[in-house]
This record gives sequence, structure tokens and C-alpha cells, in this order.
Amino acid sequence: MTIRGGSRPRDRESGGEHAPMAHRVGSLAGRTGDEGETVAPRAPAARPNPNPAPAAAARPQPVPAAVLAPVGTDDRAWAAPARAAGRAGRRRAGGGHGGAIRFLAFLTVTASLVLVGLVTVARPALDAAVLAVAGDNPGTWGIGFIADAVRRDLGDLLTEPASSDPSVVSFTVAEGEPASRIAGRLAEEGLVRSARAFLFIAVEDGLAGSFRAGDFLVRRNMTPSQLVETLLEAKDPTVVLQLRPGLRLEQITALLEARPPEIAALRLDAADFYALVTEPPAELLDDYPWLDLPKGATLEGYLAGGAYRLLPDASAEELVRQMLDRWYANVGPERLAVARERRLSFREVLVLASLVQREAALESELPAIAGVYQNRLDKGMLLQADPTVIYGVDTLALRQRPLEDWPEYSFWNVPATAMGDVELPGPLAGFQTYRRAGLPPAPLDTPTLAAIDAALQPDQRKGYLFFVAIPGGGGAHDFSKTYEEHLAKLREYGYIK
Repeated sequence: MTIRGGSRPRDRESGGEHAPMAHRVGSLAGRTGDEGETVAPRAPAARPNPNPAPAAAARPQPVPAAVLAPVGTDDRAWAAPARAAGRAGRRRAGGGHGGAIRFLAFLTVTASLVLVGLVTVARPALDAAVLAVAGDNPGTWGIGFIADAVRRDLGDLLTEPASSDPSVVSFTVAEGEPASRIAGRLAEEGLVRSARAFLFIAVEDGLAGSFRAGDFLVRRNMTPSQLVETLLEAKDPTVVLQLRPGLRLEQITALLEARPPEIAALRLDAADFYALVTEPPAELLDDYPWLDLPKGATLEGYLAGGAYRLLPDASAEELVRQMLDRWYANVGPERLAVARERRLSFREVLVLASLVQREAALESELPAIAGVYQNRLDKGMLLQADPTVIYGVDTLALRQRPLEDWPEYSFWNVPATAMGDVELPGPLAGFQTYRRAGLPPAPLDTPTLAAIDAALQPDQRKGYLFFVAIPGGGGAHDFSKTYEEHLAKLREYGYIK
């Protein structure tokens, strides 16, 4: 292991702290000492007279030339020890303090580096020991060093979601369910990568005992912290979008644009929804291989009605996918197989079922009305179905209005013009079943399962080719086999004279 920023004792050869004294001091003459002053040579003190005269007889005596002469080369024998003593004194008086300070600094730095090294090397072993004893015991996570060890062990599991998938799923918390069990089930369902990470966040924030019972909508790409917050909501934040069966795409779009109070919190854009269902992208269609759509077709007929729980920030695609998923769950592969046995595309079944649903007010009459239309198809007769013409009229009218005005539009009203006289241009001409034989080109709405079952198994036993609504009959119809019989009933019920 390399410890950066450290130091080592200086080499004796480099003039460091432990270099020989002679190497550090050098020549006395004109040298700058440890404290920066200039050190100059000093003259020796005068030598004492070994035989002084008595005080009374004191008189001037001749001084020997050797005593008066300056110290020269002959005096080096005794002058050198004096100079050496001076140098030693200066080192003790000044240079000694600086050396001690530098030595203490060296010890401090060295000790710090050793400590850092020990902590770096020993921490994994210490963490392992702590985790072995208390890592899975939430009751100990309130202790600082244990919490730190658990946090280091969990790492990115504390902040990263289990998936990048933003889809929404339901998660239920039972009454009195402990946080540890909630965490375990979140992990089992793939909503967190680690049950311990979820539990650790809840414990650390003091929230482990605060989870409420209920059904929650959560996204698969939520982080553990976001899941904790979601499951603590005192109020269900979801929005319930109620779609009654039999609505056409434009009716659903108008509802989303109207933003009634019950879905006011829903931020989903109605224009985005309409664009998605009328021009579904390939990546969406690829996820639903059972969709039987010709090129350029919309998702009309495949968006199931019912109640949808959505998060306020739900996107148009989330809603559409939920509707497609529910449609397939309701219809099931068995009904698709029945259509294949009858050599029908399921889209044809949906077209007939949507027409039947618009005509029938009573569910009990669905098979008989389906039988009438199937008999006419088998004979090559015009269907002459009012709902198909009305669908075309509404479509033309909506094309001339901005989307924001759709909530005020009244759908499915019978036009003032006779049905056979209504002009439907271009692609809409196929919905003019008073003039065009066969089924219209697309479903009129998303039919109910009962209408789909009627279209799959129409009641053709009595050979009916006509029906008329009975005024005041609560939605019931009167069926006829011949046109003459039908005309008689029209007169009977006051439709013609």
C-alpha cells in the first residue's frame, strides 16, 4: 500500500538532522549560524602572570613580547579548543530548540500517516465484525458506528431504484404488518434491490412503525426513499378515472380534456392521449402482438372501460397500456381462439360487437340483434345500421372543432337528415351502411364482453332480418323475418303512416 504525502528521516549524507556536526557547522569565518546571525572569530582572553610581585613592591614591569603579541599560528594549540567550545555553546543555546521542534513535527506526521493506514486497512475487517454481530438487527442500527458500518455495506443500494421501468404496480400493506415484512415483500416483488436498504432508511428516519395499511400505487423505478415516503402517505394520492363501457376514443379524450373535479389532479394531457390512440407507435404495438390492426388503424375497440387508479403524474402511455392490459385480461385467449375457428379476424368481431352494443339497450337482446346483422351479412344485404352513420357524422363534426371544445359536444345524436341521405366523404364513406354493404371499416367503440360474446355466437336460429324499438318498451325491440312484416310493425309503432 502506498501512503501519499508522507516523509522519511533525512540521510546523514544530505546534511539532515543526524548529519555529523562538522558537516553542519563548517568554517567559522563569516558563516551564518542556525539563527541567521553572522559568527566571527574571537580573540583569546589575556593569560595570567604566573609569578605576580607582592603588592607593596608593585611597580611597572616589562611585559614579555610573547604576552603582548596577537594570537598567531603559534597559539592554535590552545585557541582551537576555545573556538570549539564557542560553537558548542551556540548550538546548545539556539540550534537545539529548532531541532526538537522539527523532530516533534516529524513524529506527528508519521503517527498520522500510520493511523490513516491502520484505519484504511482495518476498516473492512472492523465493518465485517460489526455486521456479523448486528448487521441484520434493526434494533442496533441506532448506534452510530453500527449505522455507519451498515450504511457503508449497503452503498448504492440505499439510493438506486430496482429498475428503470417507470410502470405502475399496486402494493398492499396489511393492517399491523411490520416494516421488516413489508421490506421483504418489496424485495420479492422486485420493487427494491435490497430489503435491508428499505428497512434501514425507515429505521434511520424513525418511521419503521409508521406504515399504514392500504393499497398503494408505486412505480418500479422508485428509490427506496421514495417507496418509504409513498407507503407513509396518510391519504391515497391516486386519481380514479372512471370510464363507462362503450365510449369511443373521442369521448374518452373529451373527458380527459374536461378535467371534472374527480380527476382534476390528473396532469395527463388529452392531446397526447388522442395522438397515441389514433396513431399508436410501433414500439407500443410490438408489446401487444395480439392486436389485430391493419396499417393506419386506431386502437378503437381495444381500450377497456372501468375504473383506473392513476398517480397524478401518470402519462398518456401509462393509461393506454393499462387499458390494453385490462382488455386482454378480460377477453382472454379463449375468445380469440373462437374467432379463428369461425375464420374471422378478431377485429371483425369487435366491429360487429360495437355495432350491436350501440343498438341494444337490453343485454338479453344482444345475441338476437347480432343474429340479425349476421344474417344480413350472410345474405349480402346492406346492414342499414343507424349507429354507423351517426359515428361518421360525429367524426366529421369533431374534425371541425378544436380539442378544447370537445367536452361541450353531444355524441350519438340522431341527425335531422334521413340516414340514407347522409353524406360521409373519403374514408368515412364505409360507415354509411345504408349505401355500402358489409361491416364498417372499424369498431365504433370498445364493446363489452357480453357484446363480444354475442358477436362470436350470434343467435340466427329464427332467421330474423329486421328489428324495431318498441316505444315505451324500456329498450326492448320487436324482430321480423320479412320486410313486409317489418313495415307493418313500423306503422304499428307510429314510425311511418
